[in-house]
Amino acid sequence: MTNKNKSGESQPRKFGTFGGVFTPSVLTILGVILFLRYDTVIGNAGLWGALLVLLIAKLFTTITTFSLSSIATNMKVKGGGSYYLISRSLGVEFGGVIAVFFYIALSLAVSLYLVGFTEALFLAFPELDMSFIMVATLANIIVFIFVYIGAGWTIKVQYFILAIVLAAIGSYSYGAFEHASLETLGENLKPVWTANHSLLTIFALFFPAVTGIEAGINMSGDLKNPSKSIPRGTFIAIGFTFVCYAGIAILMASSTSRESLVGDGMVMAEKAWFVPLVFAGVIAATLSSALGSMMGAPRILQAFAKDNVFKRLKYFAVGSGKSNEPRRAIVITFVFTQLGLLAGDLDSIAPIITMFFLITYGTINLASFFESISRNPTFRPTFKLNHWSISLLGALMSLAIMFLVNWLWASIAIVASVTLFLIIKRAELIVQWGDVLSGYAYRRARSALLALEKEKYHPKNWRPSILSLSGIAGNRMHMVKYANLLSAERGLVSLAQIISGDLETLNKRRMEGEKLLRDFIRKEELSAFPVVVVNENISDGLKSILQCHGIGGLRPNIVLIGWSDDPEKKDSFSSILSLTKKMERSCLILRSHEEERSWENPFGAINIWWTDKINGAMMLLLAYLLKGNREWRDCPLRVLLPVALKADTENVENEMKKILQGGRIEAEIVVLPTDSPLEAVRKAMIPSALLFAGFEPSDDDPASVLLPFMEQIVDLPGDLILTYNAGDLTLES
Repeated sequence: MTNKNKSGESQPRKFGTFGGVFTPSVLTILGVILFLRYDTVIGNAGLWGALLVLLIAKLFTTITTFSLSSIATNMKVKGGGSYYLISRSLGVEFGGVIAVFFYIALSLAVSLYLVGFTEALFLAFPELDMSFIMVATLANIIVFIFVYIGAGWTIKVQYFILAIVLAAIGSYSYGAFEHASLETLGENLKPVWTANHSLLTIFALFFPAVTGIEAGINMSGDLKNPSKSIPRGTFIAIGFTFVCYAGIAILMASSTSRESLVGDGMVMAEKAWFVPLVFAGVIAATLSSALGSMMGAPRILQAFAKDNVFKRLKYFAVGSGKSNEPRRAIVITFVFTQLGLLAGDLDSIAPIITMFFLITYGTINLASFFESISRNPTFRPTFKLNHWSISLLGALMSLAIMFLVNWLWASIAIVASVTLFLIIKRAELIVQWGDVLSGYAYRRARSALLALEKEKYHPKNWRPSILSLSGIAGNRMHMVKYANLLSAERGLVSLAQIISGDLETLNKRRMEGEKLLRDFIRKEELSAFPVVVVNENISDGLKSILQCHGIGGLRPNIVLIGWSDDPEKKDSFSSILSLTKKMERSCLILRSHEEERSWENPFGAINIWWTDKINGAMMLLLAYLLKGNREWRDCPLRVLLPVALKADTENVENEMKKILQGGRIEAEIVVLPTDSPLEAVRKAMIPSALLFAGFEPSDDDPASVLLPFMEQIVDLPGDLILTYNAGDLTLES
């Protein structure tokens, strides 16, 4: 029995739907707007306009709650509220943006609520002999103490506050009902706009009232069953507060003249059955809103710090007590709140707070939208009443409301969010959770692959898919570099390593080799895929890769190999060339002066030794792609045409011009009448950064035929790429 008690005592205090979600949400929604600003809304927009504003605002938060419920019931929700939900759905970049800006918004919202509290206190006690800032500071200290003690104590206080707020609403409703008349109602049905207001400004004035749904979500880490409590408590809070606002709007329009509604008085106090109860209600409501935000902001900071996105925030990840209270984060939030009070003009930053709330809601809808359309098997929410179109509508409404409320602050908020997103993305953080974007990318890739599979191949759609036999990670950087340069971000590159031996004994080495290649690709920021196979010899390994690597229409169509003048590698070299030709793949043989070259500033021309149209077509296209890279943009493209001494050079040049025009490629044509093509090319190519030259592998012993030719040109200046076109591309397409 003793052990059980001890075990029970060690468990942190958790809250249910009513205490953890419904109560803080309702108290934030039924806040300062209801008591101090709602009369202005009805006085300008009339009853119909006020109900329209209420309906649109509630429709938006209801849609957002649909999205929220889908995400919350698809995962085990921990502390951090919206940050946790978004980061685990859209990724750490989106989550980080929400964490930073939503924390700032909530912290400054505490300051705004405390200003409202102080205003209400002075309305109730006009003879109060204290400065405004001193009262606000004392209120901030009280809120800080309540929250620092712990969420359990704060929730108990909020029960009491909820009772006061509901009593205040009841007091006003009873008094207003006694003064209600159909005549007054008829006068207040239609809008009568004052000089400073329109439907948009009234909507902007009212909208912060409905942002209270975040108060319950922010308590996610303190709930017994977040996946159940968040949807249920939030929906009930939205419905309950809608009834409250709609009912009060009807009573206010029925009992109060237009002049009083747009005047400076406090209508709810003027018509109340028991006036002190209304003052107590507005004081309690503003204080509870401050408590709700003060509880939520530190929990977001703590969850964000735990994920170690910014290492300097790690200090705030530590919790206190059995409930893991974020007391370090509470202290810094208190400091931010006090600085906000001392700043003075909080009305000027109120719009940006609203913007950050809207960005959060929009991102929640966006996360649900992507989760739905990605069709990821892991997305199995127990909340079924949602569709991707509803989430998309919520995201678009969020963006529209931002610009309707204040286009300038909306622009500032979006620019700030994008900037922070890029900063986090550049950090290339590796997190321990997946996100929906990878699932969405998978779905798009699947759809694209299936579409490619249905299409009949046409040379017009040819793209380089280069298989580079570059071996161990980082071993042959020149081959890796050229493979990426020749693909020019328009094709695919695979870096291949073939391990000679038995698969059963070398499989672990194969897996380690693939991991090293993948890490190398990430480190060098290459657009490439790793492929490592084990086979008895190089030729059989290449045969396996060419047969199996790739999927659908995305298979290697070019094999890139490095030149070696090692006589012992002649047989292997010959078999690779023979196999490549038999399997109808194009082939590039690279000889690079790696130690002499500058990858950043290549010097000289890109030369093409033109011998035939088939290989020439590939050489021209690869040269064109190479010039598409920033480093090679200034290198001139030249076509070197050795011809017989008595050849019609003018006709040869015109024919070459037609080929270039047909291929829509610009290049300088250099016709070389000569009886020694090699020497003519040697003289004409200087200065040369790279020379393309065509070749045709023989069927029997390609290396024996090719080696003598290579020995003749191996000492040509610059790099060299021997090119064989298997015939699957043409320039005219």
